Amino acid sequence: MKSGSNDATAEEITQDTLITLWHKAGLFDRTKSSLSTWLFRIARNRRIDLIRRDKSDRLDPNDPTLFPTVFEIAEEDIDATKRDERVRAAIKALPEEQALLIRLSFFEAKAHSQIAEELDLPLGTVKSRIRLAFNRLRKGLEADEEVDTD
Repeated sequence: MKSGSNDATAEEITQDTLITLWHKAGLFDRTKSSLSTWLFRIARNRRIDLIRRDKSDRLDPNDPTLFPTVFEIAEEDIDATKRDERVRAAIKALPEEQALLIRLSFFEAKAHSQIAEELDLPLGTVKSRIRLAFNRLRKGLEADEEVDTD
């Protein structure tokens, strides 16, 4: 515990040291060291082994370098907001039947066949209205961009 281990780790190292002492008691040589020196060396080595095995303590989960840096660029946020507003305005400018098809297809992620069945329309009609809606959206957004750049 004086080496920085918590209670549970210190207890684990102590138990492991005593088990090692029990199994390797025949290897102890009084002429090379005292019993306490030999015992502390076993405990020290067990602690080092445990630290090497447990790499979770090496990384602090709250370390700011482990989190991705978030760069908030105000211009990009403003551009995205303007783009969203322009798209919403362009969709509102569409005839209601085309705006409905765009909402169902892209915002509700419904398949064209599902939309056709739900609205009781032929599949070809759904596809052609969506294509017309896209052409109108594209033209409206391109015209809007030309006004912004002027």
